[in-house]
Amino acid sequence: MSVSVAQDYVDEGVSFESFDLDARLIQAINKLGFEHPTLIQTQTIKLSLEERKDIIARASTGSGKTAAYCIPIVQSILASGSDSEGVKALVLVPTKELSKQVAEFLGQLTVFCGRSARVLNLNDNVSEQVQLQLLNEGREIYVSTPAKLISVLEKNKSIQLTNLRFLVIDEVDLMVSYGYKDDLDKLGEYLSTKTNTQTFLMSATLNEEVTELKTKFCNKPAVLKLEDVDSDKKKLVQYYIKTNELDKFLLIYVILKLGLIKGKILLFVNELDRGYKLKLFLQNFGIKSCLLNSELPVNSRLHIVEEFNKNVYNLLIATDEANQEGQSNDFGVSRGVDFKNVACVLNFDLPVSSKTYVHRVGRTARGGKSGMALSFVVAAKEWGKHKASSLASAKKDEKVLARIERSQSKLGYELKPYQFNMKQVEAFRYRMEDSFRSVTRAAVRDARLREIKQELMASEKLKRHFEENPQDLVTLRHDKDLASVRADAHLKRVPTYLLPEGARPEEKKVGFVPFNKVRKGRGKKRGKKVDVLKGVGKRRKT
Repeated sequence: MSVSVAQDYVDEGVSFESFDLDARLIQAINKLGFEHPTLIQTQTIKLSLEERKDIIARASTGSGKTAAYCIPIVQSILASGSDSEGVKALVLVPTKELSKQVAEFLGQLTVFCGRSARVLNLNDNVSEQVQLQLLNEGREIYVSTPAKLISVLEKNKSIQLTNLRFLVIDEVDLMVSYGYKDDLDKLGEYLSTKTNTQTFLMSATLNEEVTELKTKFCNKPAVLKLEDVDSDKKKLVQYYIKTNELDKFLLIYVILKLGLIKGKILLFVNELDRGYKLKLFLQNFGIKSCLLNSELPVNSRLHIVEEFNKNVYNLLIATDEANQEGQSNDFGVSRGVDFKNVACVLNFDLPVSSKTYVHRVGRTARGGKSGMALSFVVAAKEWGKHKASSLASAKKDEKVLARIERSQSKLGYELKPYQFNMKQVEAFRYRMEDSFRSVTRAAVRDARLREIKQELMASEKLKRHFEENPQDLVTLRHDKDLASVRADAHLKRVPTYLLPEGARPEEKKVGFVPFNKVRKGRGKKRGKKVDVLKGVGKRRKT
């Protein structure tokens, strides 16, 4: 994991050497290419190392929050040596994917530290026997989701947190909404009643969840608020389109096929089956996409994110689908996963709450870069008129939109209506309907099962074979056709006559082509034009 930071956040007047860090840590920081700390890193490192303060930090994504807590943790562990055994630092994050990213970054920071500061990601996809062996060997730093940590602590009574020096809860504003409240409550039972544990609560917003955890885990914390350096520029532009349920498919077809949005798109739906339906629908038109499905193996999900970040895929379909208990999946993509250079977040299905909307659109316009959010909103009077494309949550779209507009207004943003010329779009309707009819429930079910089987095989390849055989990338692509629908090949081509006049390529003018031509040979010698049709007639007579 390489941590990218917007230049606007860099504190150029300070160097990492000025913090009197261990030489091994400085060497790792230089290897990462960090020249100066960011503003949040400068403040956090000083308060942590010099004053041993609990810290609550609010800073935007791209401001360097991860390094802000990782650097003082590693420095303190190196400075203390082996004066105590057991776990010295716990880093809790809301998703498995984020735990992998943080563990990789800590691994880069400790690359020259040997056995002095070792990292264990409890969410690694290994067997229980392998994980038990790693736990028995001992590690100084654990990275985990709260649920996985509690599960490990309950199964392994020998793990002690009595010497814990650091507790980090990253993305605090997601912890409760992801259903980790009970796990965090249980964690308090395992921690020592002494006040020697230093706590970091890191978040992009300060809300009720942060206040609740502050009371539970902090002792007179320092609160750091790093205002957005580009808050006056408002680089996130937000639009919505009011439409009916079937026309959402028409609009997405036109937008993607004609390339009306440039750059990488993160497209959200509210149900997993709906994600497959949309993938198959777009597939009929030759539009490639990959689907981030929580049912797939962890290796496959991580590989999808990595390849999307490397620009192998430009269209990623994701979902916030809740589990059967009504809580969010342990794998969530609204926040936590480090998606890079997303040009547009497109809410094909409007989320069910304004909070989820904030988490979704937070995937673009990050780290000082510009971005766009576009949301389809089903008018209340249109809901339920087309059963095949209907979605239960869309019934309240207009009410949710009103709440979103109020919450965004408080942040200084405005959602603007986006108007399509529906007369021009109408020409594409019959093609949309052909594709939509071909994507049946049976096709969706078959595609879902087929992809899981394919990815289980691909996941094994990723573990054993992919690093040695990078040419296998082609066989492991996640945007391949799922072959569950039979659609006419003509749908993949857009005839020129369907395009708006301004979007049609310039036609080459041929001019007048006569039927008469000058014949070579005898006709040329006479210098006369010979009528081709008459010539044919004369040859018949002879």
